[in-house]
Amino acid sequence: MPLQFVFGNSGSGKSWTLYHKIIEESMEHPQRQYLILVPEQFTMQTQKDLVAMHPRGGIMNIDVVSFERLAFRVMEEVGEDMGQVLEETGKSLVLRKVAQKKKKELKVLKEQIKKPGYIAQLKSTVSEFTQYHVGPEDMERMLRAVEEKPQLYYKLRDIQILYQGFMDYLRGTYITAEQVLEMLSRVIWKWQRLEDCVVVLDGFTGFTPVQYRLLEEIFPRAGKVYAVITLDEKEDPYSPGSPHKLFFMSKQTVHRLLQIARRTRTEVEKEICIRRGGKGRFVHSPALAYLEQNIFRYGSRPYPGKQEEIEIRICKTPQSEMEMAADEIRRLVREEGYRYRDFAVVTGDMEGYASYAAWAFEDAGIPCFLDQKHSVLMNPFIEFIRAAVEIAAENYSYDSVFRFLRCGLTELIPEEVDLLENYVIALGIRGTKRWEEEWIRRYRGQEEGETVQMERIRSFLMASLHPFISTLKKKGLTVREGVTALYQFIVGFRLQEKLKHQEELFRSSGEYAMVKEYSQIYEIIMELLDKMADVLGEERVTVKEFQELLEAGLQEAKVGVIPPSADQVLVGDIERTRLKDVRILFFAGVNDGVIPKKESGGGLLSDIDREYLRGSRVELAPTQKENHDNQRFYLYLNMTKPRDRLILSYSRTNGKGESSNPAYLIRSIQHIFPELTLRDMEEETGCLENPVRGLEYLGKGFREAFDREPRGDWKELWSWYLRSPNYRDTAKKLAEAAFYTNPHDHISLSAARALYGTTLENSPTRLERFAACAFAHFLEHGLGLRERIQYQFNAMDMGNVLHTALELFARKLGLLGISWRELGEEKRLTLVEESVEEIINDYGNTVLHSSARNEYMIARVKRMMNRTVWALQKQVERGDFVPRRFEVSFSMADSLKSVNIALSEEEEMKLKGRIDRLDTYEDGNHVYVKVIDYKSGNTSFDLVALYHGLQLQLVLYLNAAVEIEQQEHPGKEVKPAGIFYYNIKDPVVDKVPGESLEDLNERILKNLRVNGLVTGEKEILERMDQGFSGPPPYISSVVPAAFNKDGSLSRTSAAVNDYQFGILREYVDKKIRDIGTDILKGNVKVSPYQLGQKNPCTYCPYHGVCGFDEKIPGYSFRRLGTLPSEELWEKMKEEM
Repeated sequence: MPLQFVFGNSGSGKSWTLYHKIIEESMEHPQRQYLILVPEQFTMQTQKDLVAMHPRGGIMNIDVVSFERLAFRVMEEVGEDMGQVLEETGKSLVLRKVAQKKKKELKVLKEQIKKPGYIAQLKSTVSEFTQYHVGPEDMERMLRAVEEKPQLYYKLRDIQILYQGFMDYLRGTYITAEQVLEMLSRVIWKWQRLEDCVVVLDGFTGFTPVQYRLLEEIFPRAGKVYAVITLDEKEDPYSPGSPHKLFFMSKQTVHRLLQIARRTRTEVEKEICIRRGGKGRFVHSPALAYLEQNIFRYGSRPYPGKQEEIEIRICKTPQSEMEMAADEIRRLVREEGYRYRDFAVVTGDMEGYASYAAWAFEDAGIPCFLDQKHSVLMNPFIEFIRAAVEIAAENYSYDSVFRFLRCGLTELIPEEVDLLENYVIALGIRGTKRWEEEWIRRYRGQEEGETVQMERIRSFLMASLHPFISTLKKKGLTVREGVTALYQFIVGFRLQEKLKHQEELFRSSGEYAMVKEYSQIYEIIMELLDKMADVLGEERVTVKEFQELLEAGLQEAKVGVIPPSADQVLVGDIERTRLKDVRILFFAGVNDGVIPKKESGGGLLSDIDREYLRGSRVELAPTQKENHDNQRFYLYLNMTKPRDRLILSYSRTNGKGESSNPAYLIRSIQHIFPELTLRDMEEETGCLENPVRGLEYLGKGFREAFDREPRGDWKELWSWYLRSPNYRDTAKKLAEAAFYTNPHDHISLSAARALYGTTLENSPTRLERFAACAFAHFLEHGLGLRERIQYQFNAMDMGNVLHTALELFARKLGLLGISWRELGEEKRLTLVEESVEEIINDYGNTVLHSSARNEYMIARVKRMMNRTVWALQKQVERGDFVPRRFEVSFSMADSLKSVNIALSEEEEMKLKGRIDRLDTYEDGNHVYVKVIDYKSGNTSFDLVALYHGLQLQLVLYLNAAVEIEQQEHPGKEVKPAGIFYYNIKDPVVDKVPGESLEDLNERILKNLRVNGLVTGEKEILERMDQGFSGPPPYISSVVPAAFNKDGSLSRTSAAVNDYQFGILREYVDKKIRDIGTDILKGNVKVSPYQLGQKNPCTYCPYHGVCGFDEKIPGYSFRRLGTLPSEELWEKMKEEM
C-alpha cells in the first residue's frame, strides 16, 4: 500500500491542503475510514479544524487520534487484555520500592537514590530505555562497550539492576505507557478497520523507535499513508542531511520512513510539494515570509527596507516582559479589533515565566491559559499529609509537628498554634515521650492558666494523631495498612469537606485557577493511595520507607487545567505547546541560557556517558548538544506560526536579579533585518495602559520627586488617580508612603500614665535602655513586647548561671561561717561544684542536660566559676576590705532616698536592683564602700557613656550602698572607695619559658583585675591592695591603679578624689530624675544613639518594628560626641 510524503515550508499550507483533500475523499468514499494521527496535545485542535473545514460541519468517517488513544481503541475492538497501565506515579512508587530492596547490590547509586528528585531521574532513564526498546541484550552490549571506564561501568551496572528489578516487578501484572505501543504493534494485524484505511501522520517532528516499530506494522496493512513533513522547498528530501542543518530532523524522519517502506515493500508515491505563496500563512506578511525563508540558513541576505511585522523589545526583568505583553495585547484588542485568541506567548523557560504571566494577565484583566501542569506539593492538603507522616517518621520533631499545624486544617485557630509553639520552644518539647506525657510545667513569663490550655491542645492532638502514628510505626507494616490508616486519618479530619469549603471561597473571589486545583486535589490523592495499595499493597515497609514511597508518588502529582474559554491568550513552551491560528506571537525570554536552554545535567546518563555508549550501537535519546541543534528547528516552527506580527523580547536581568545577555537568536534576526531597531521598554510608559501597573509608575515618580521635577505625564497620571473612585485611596497611600517621615515622637500624657501609672518602677538597665533609645524602651517596658523564650543556653544564660552560682557560693560560705581569707582550695572546689550543680539541675527547665553541647557548657561553667572564685579570693586576700553583702536588693527599701525619687507632686520613681557585691573597710571615723558588679562579657567602665546616661548602674548602686551603710553606721562618715566591673572569664595566657607557677598565676590575676573608678587616697589604695605599701613603682593586680617610681599615681590609673565621686553621684541622681520625667511625659522617639562605632540597633530585637532608616526624613542617630575627661567633669558639674 502506498506511502506519500507531503512536503512544505512552515506556514505553506501543508495541513490545510491535505485536510481538504481528505475531506473531499471522505465524502466520495463514505465507507472508507480515514485516520489522522497527531501528537496528543494536538488532537482537539485538529478535530475543531476539520469540523470547521468540512462542508457538512461534521466528520463521520474521519478519526483524529494520538498513538496512545489509537492503542486503547484497537485493544478494545480486537478484544485484547492490555492489563493495567502503570502511569508516572506508579512508576515512581515501584522504582522507590525496587531501590529500597536492591540497595545493598548498588555501588555508585546507593547514596544518590536518597536525594530529592533522584527517583524522578531514574524514572526518566527507565522510561527512555522502554521507549527506545532497550532489552537485556542491549544492556549487556552497553556494559561491554564501557568496560574500560570503571565509574560509568558500575553506574550502568546499577541502572541495569534497578531496570531489571523494575521490569521483574511489573511482569505479568502491569505494563508501562511506553510499552503500550509495543503491545499494539503485536496485535494491530487483528484490527480489520486498518485494511483500506487512509492514515495521515501530521504534526510530528520525528518518531521514537517504538512508534517506528508500530508504523512498520501499519504500512503494509493501511490503504494509504500520508506523512506530512516540514521541509524547505529548496531542500532535496531524499539526500542525507547534516546534523547542524535546520531540517536535519525532517530528513532523518524521511530516511527512517523510507527504510520501513523498503522493508515492508510499501510503494512510495511521488511526493506532494506545497510551494510558498498561494493560500499560505504569510500571504499578507512579507517580512514574516522572509524570516521563514532565511532564518538559520547559510547565505541569507538582508531584508530590503524597513518592516513593521517583526519587533525586538528590551525589558528590565522577566516580569516586565510579561507586563509588556499584557499591555500590548490590551491595546491591540481595544484599538485594532483583535480577539484574545489571536495572541500567544511562548518562552523557552515556562517554569520561570509562568507565574509572571499569570500575575501580569490577571492585573490587566486578560483571560489566559497556561499550557502546563503544575505540582501540588505546596498545596496545604498535601503539606498536611506529608507533615503527618513526617511526625511518625521523626518521632514528633518540632519541625514536623508545626509543619502539620501551620497547614490550617486542624480545629485549632492560629492564635492557639502560636501559643503552643511558644510553649514547645520555651520548654524544648521534642519527641514522642514528651508529647505523650501530661504538660504541667510553666516557663518564665507565661500567662496564668496557659499551661491548662496547652495541656488541652496536647490532649486533642494526641487523640487525633495517636491511632494513625501508632499504625505507621508498628513492626511489619504493609503498604496497604499504611494507606488505610492515612485514608482514615484524612476522613477523621474531614479534609474533603474543608477542601470543598476552600474551593467555594476561591470561586466567590474569582480565583478560578485555585478553584480548579482544589476541585481536583482530593481525587488526585485518593487515586495515589489506591495506586499505592494496588501496586505495593502487601509489601512490608518501615515508616521511613512508607514516607519515601508517599513522597515519590506526590512528586508526580500534577494538576492539569482545561482551557476555561475559547477566547483567551495561550501561554506556553516552545517545544511542548502546539500553536494554531495565531495572528500575533510574543516570544519572551530570548536570553542566553534560555535560548538555547541550559540543561541541569544529563540525568543518570550524562552526555559524555552517551558518547561512550554509541559504541554499543544501542539507540538512546539525543544528547544535550543534539537537542540544542534540534531546538533551532523548534524555534523556526514557533517563529513561523504568527500570521501578522512577531514580537521578541529579552530581559536585562533574570529572575534572580543577575545580569542577563540576549540570545544568539537576536543577532540572527538583526542580521536578516538590519534596519530593525531595538525598542527599550524602560524608556517608555507602556504601563499607563494598565491602572494597576500604572501605580508602579506613579510610585517611581514619587521617588524621583525628591531629586527633580516629575515628568508631565506623571502629573497627569497623579491627577487621573485622584479622580478615580477605584484607585484614589491607593494612590493617596502611595503618596503617604513616599513622603513618609518618622511618626514616633511622643504619646499623650494620659497614655503614658495608663502604661506606667504615677509610680514608675524602674531599674538601672531600664534607665539605660531609655537613654539608648526611647522607642525601644516604650516597646519593651510600655507595651511589654518580649522576644520569644527559647529552650537554649546562650551567652545571657551563661551570665545568669554564673551570677546565681556566685550568689549561692557566697551564701554557703556564710552559712558555714568561713571567711574568704580562710577558704581552703579543697573546700573552694567542693562548694563551687555544689553551687553549680544546684543551679543547673533546674535552670531553664533542665536545658543544660538537653544536648551534648550543653553538657559541655556545664563543664565550662564550672571551670569559669572555679577561676572566678579563685581570682575573687586572691583579690580579697590582697587587701583589708571585707565582702559584707552579696546580691543586695534595694527594691523594697522605702527609706532609701537614692532609689525612691520624687518626680513631681503626683509622680515618683522607685528603683529596683541587686548589687552583686558590697565590700567595706572601716577605720575609727569612716566606712569605705566598694561596689562590684559581675559581668559575663567584656564590659568596661566608660565615663562618656555615663555622661550620656548609658552606664548608670555602678554609680546608682554606689548611691544605694552608701545610704545602706550610713543607716547602719550613723556615727561614721561613709565614703566611696571604688566602683568596679569584674568580667567573669577564664583567660588563656601563654606560658613564658622558665616562668614559675606563681608568676604565671600573677599574670592571670592581673588579666582578671576589676575595671572602673577607684579612690586616689593612698591609704585606701593600700587597704585594697597591700602591694601599694611596698616600694614604687607598682602596678596593681587587683584594682585599676598603679604608682610611678616617685610614688605618684600613674596616668593610666582610673583614680578619682572624693569631690569627683560627689560630682558623679549628684550627676547620676539628676540624670535618673530627667529620664524618669521624660518617660512619664510620653517620650517614645525613634532616635537611637551613635557613639563612635557603637549603636543600640546592632542587637536590638525591635529593629523590624520601628523601621529605623536614616534615608527616611525624621530618622537619624543621636550622634554623641566623645570628650576629654577634664571637659566631662566640667560639663557634669555645670549640669547638676
